[in-house]
Amino acid sequence: MLKKITSLVLLVILAAACSKKTETAPREFNVEFEKFKLDNGLEVIFHIDKSDPVVAVSLTAHVGSAREKEGRTGFAHLFEHLLFLESENLGKGGLDKMTARIGGSGANGSTSRDRTNYLQTVPNDALEKMIWAEADKLGWFINTVTDPVLAKEKQVVKNEKRQGVDNQPYGHTSYVIDKNLYPEDHPYNWQVIGSLEDLQNAKLEDVKEFFRRWYVPNNVTLTIAGDFDPRQAKEWVEKYFNEIAAGEPIAPLTPRPGKVETIKKLYHEDNFARLPELTMTWPTVEQYHADSYALDVLTDYLSSGKEAPLNVVLVDDKKLTSNVRMYNRTSELAGQAQLSVRAYADKDLDEVAAAIEMAFAKFEKEGISEKDLARIKAGQETRFYNALSSVLGKGVQLTQYNIFAEDPGFINQDIQNVLAVTTKDVMRVFNQYIYGKNYIATSFVPKGNLEATLEGSEKAKVVEEQIVQGAEESFDASIQAEYERAPSTFDRSVEPPYGKAPEVTIPAVWEDSLGNGLQVYGIENHEVPLVQFNMIIDGGQLLDDPNKVGVANLLAQLMTKGTETKTTAELEDAIDQLGASVNVYATTENTTIAVNTLSRNYDQVMDLVKEIILEPRWDSVEFELAKQATLSRIRQLEASPNMVAQNEFNKLLYGEGNIRSQNILGSIKSVEAITLNDLKNYYDKYISPSVTRMHVVGDLGKVNIIASLQDLVTDWESKDVSIPAYDAPSRPENAQVYFYDIPDAKQSMLQFGYPAMASTNPDYYPAVVMNYILGGGGFASRLTQELREGKGYTYGIRSSFAGGKVAAPFSISSGVRSNVTYESAQLVKDILSDYASTYTSQDLETTQSFMIKSNARAFETAGAKLNMLENISEFGWDPDYMKDREKIVNEMTVERIQNLAGNYLDPNKMIWLIVGDAKTQLAGLEKLGFGKPILINEEKVSMEVDK
Repeated sequence: MLKKITSLVLLVILAAACSKKTETAPREFNVEFEKFKLDNGLEVIFHIDKSDPVVAVSLTAHVGSAREKEGRTGFAHLFEHLLFLESENLGKGGLDKMTARIGGSGANGSTSRDRTNYLQTVPNDALEKMIWAEADKLGWFINTVTDPVLAKEKQVVKNEKRQGVDNQPYGHTSYVIDKNLYPEDHPYNWQVIGSLEDLQNAKLEDVKEFFRRWYVPNNVTLTIAGDFDPRQAKEWVEKYFNEIAAGEPIAPLTPRPGKVETIKKLYHEDNFARLPELTMTWPTVEQYHADSYALDVLTDYLSSGKEAPLNVVLVDDKKLTSNVRMYNRTSELAGQAQLSVRAYADKDLDEVAAAIEMAFAKFEKEGISEKDLARIKAGQETRFYNALSSVLGKGVQLTQYNIFAEDPGFINQDIQNVLAVTTKDVMRVFNQYIYGKNYIATSFVPKGNLEATLEGSEKAKVVEEQIVQGAEESFDASIQAEYERAPSTFDRSVEPPYGKAPEVTIPAVWEDSLGNGLQVYGIENHEVPLVQFNMIIDGGQLLDDPNKVGVANLLAQLMTKGTETKTTAELEDAIDQLGASVNVYATTENTTIAVNTLSRNYDQVMDLVKEIILEPRWDSVEFELAKQATLSRIRQLEASPNMVAQNEFNKLLYGEGNIRSQNILGSIKSVEAITLNDLKNYYDKYISPSVTRMHVVGDLGKVNIIASLQDLVTDWESKDVSIPAYDAPSRPENAQVYFYDIPDAKQSMLQFGYPAMASTNPDYYPAVVMNYILGGGGFASRLTQELREGKGYTYGIRSSFAGGKVAAPFSISSGVRSNVTYESAQLVKDILSDYASTYTSQDLETTQSFMIKSNARAFETAGAKLNMLENISEFGWDPDYMKDREKIVNEMTVERIQNLAGNYLDPNKMIWLIVGDAKTQLAGLEKLGFGKPILINEEKVSMEVDK
């Protein structure tokens, strides 16, 4: 059956309500799909999109953590990992090897409470290969799972939990909330990732039982979106999936909301937190419930924007925080509205709770206006189109509707439900679910700061892992599994051939230059009715006073805090009414104005951008709020192991005399010293069209864009801007180990490398090619295969040559299990030392295949096209620079790779930085052979460590 979704016509009604100025007639936007079902119950969705020669393939099982048993949590997420490792016909690591050969985006997946998906975008000549591989997941996989395979992958998943939960500030918040929001027998009572104890106790037969119950065709949707022949694709789907047997019927679960009999307050002293955080959670309704749409509007209105009630009271009036977050999270069985406030360091969370009540009372009295409702709906429209801007995005959305609304065409009803929300609905759900209702309140505070918790709070039950050397289960991941192969009616061990090679077309680039020096680069694309553009103003942090770093960052923040004729609230409202987003941010080398808008509203949005550039408001109150927010952010980052590692690595790379060694935010001391006049001076001297490059991608052409910029020629005066050129840092003569102590860290962050080269260096792209097999190729790389797949030390590891205008670093980064810190560093050292001598012709063939074939998807998204334009404008490359890179790849030899490795991968000339728990990990690192490690944040840890 062929179904057609016509969504834009509905959404345009919404847009017309938002802005009476809109004159451009809307055009119809269609997402067509075909759905059919095999005899075994597999549901298949096709969507044709010929804008790029790629296809996105996703296999989604209607199983998440909600289908697990008590004591066996984390199984759904564990399978997300296991299904990538091996199958009978692809072999061990076969999917990753094939992904590299065919130029795929990388096999990926995700697990939620309710579903698990496996997805990848590939050149369209590899579609049959992907269908073959996805079928192997369902029918020819489970026999390959053995005790050693399970033991290794349990370590990888446990590392993921350490990295994303245990080693992060406020990482246990969701665990505490869900344990108290949902009864013990509710399937949302536990976390998707599961508990370390349950993962460790998982037995092979338990795992296989889970697979056989849930990974059956009648519980799975296969979606293919992109440029392909649907008749041929249907034949392939039937060929590879038809003989997989259906499973037992699966009964749907009944929605079951969370339950809070009385207000419950809990606290946790967080080892990594530096600021107190209050989170309040109310039980609401499941996804697609009629009230979920009004709850989305309610939480957005209460927390987003200058005039949001929570912002007015907590940020502006009471000055308790710099930011309030509130959202309505919906899942298949239940929903929850969640409000989080990370207060300033000297604030008490009882003050925060009282202020929240004041904000709620303010909203209860004033309500929401029709204008604000229209503003929020306009933003929903733009987000809708952004979600459909890639073939993968379209496929994922169709799958979501198919599984949870039982119809891919539910998109029409979904949009109608959005449009139907009224101001009365918003007030009704506020009173029905939030105002005066029971909730769970969690106070996460820094250790030793119990006085900041809500009065009457009980200690939350949080299980924290103890780091013990040698405590993990051992395994040999190299053992080949022995098993009886599952039968098939044909030989599935032969990989299908490629189809017709895709024709890769480099997008047509237009360029222009305005009389004031502004350079403009564009790509016209009509896939969705959006325009994305940015203005990159060279300078950024490089133009800061080295003794007062943070000015560029604060100026960027202040640029969207009003104009001469508009307050912050008025500017926000003007942007939001058009369904647009305008963000300004500073980096080391530039200040960027990034814009996303519906194409029909481009001219009005561009007028607002001109105001932002030409008519800053210089609001002293907003400046002080921005300073306070920045100081708070700096304090937060002091406890983030990832950010500590990056900051310390930059200091070691560049040295004290180079401003690149300092964080873009500045320091507590430097930010406190900054005045509003400092920002004005920076603006007057450095914000100039002479150092600005504009990049535009989307639904408008050169004529429209250039016409919109004409008044900037006279209104934006050009200035001479001289950007300081700091001396390039030199490569270390000898390796040295540095250690930064974060007591009781559950992981060690590794950051190894040295100052390498600029993107314009003739060796830069050849070095990128050389790095693919080392650590740039994901699961095709040796670092991943050895440290994750071979040892289970880490969840992920990568290496890269950063590139840029000046010498940028080569780096290797990872978070590893604390009790294998030395072992991980030694293994990295061995891989680097042996790389040149062990690099093979097969490695080169894999690299060449990936780098050439992946060009088919190089320009699919607006973001990819913007990146292309930025490269052209920044480095002076020709629009077809991709062909030059293809030539480098095709002419590469093993000998050239070996020479590059010898020049750029010497472990004896690198910085070796580890951020972790010094009392357990520091001493052992001397065995690396790089001398005694230097502890950079303490002179001594303890006599025990010295011993």
